[in-house]
Amino acid sequence: MRERGVLLVKPQTYMNNSGSPLRLIASWYKIPPERLLVISDDLDLPFGKLRMRRSGSSGGHNGLKSIIACFGEEFPRLRIGIGREAGAEAIDHVLGKFSETERHVLSAIIAASADAVERWLSDGLDAAIRYANSWTLPTPT
Repeated sequence: MRERGVLLVKPQTYMNNSGSPLRLIASWYKIPPERLLVISDDLDLPFGKLRMRRSGSSGGHNGLKSIIACFGEEFPRLRIGIGREAGAEAIDHVLGKFSETERHVLSAIIAASADAVERWLSDGLDAAIRYANSWTLPTPT
């Protein structure tokens, strides 16, 4: 396997301001937007659903809005579904704790997300998209 330089960045700003520090880092390391992979949660995807795209809108995600304001829509992204809790405020759900049922499958979701990123690095975006978008949560035994 060929070694690659990979930079993992978690901005220390509020999520709504993620674009500015990411733009500074991308500029410093001369990384074009198509070589970024932004990973975010997604309220509008069912819990555990992965969705990878080559580009697109923010889908209402304020962190993605900030990044799009800095780079435009042309950067790949991996969204990880957290679902919506009926009757709950979005902020309470996003910042809340995982349920016991969710905690049992969280390691599988994290592993699949990491696999999607590794495929993006080794096999390219199209292979990663095929993998991520077809992955489903394992059924409990």
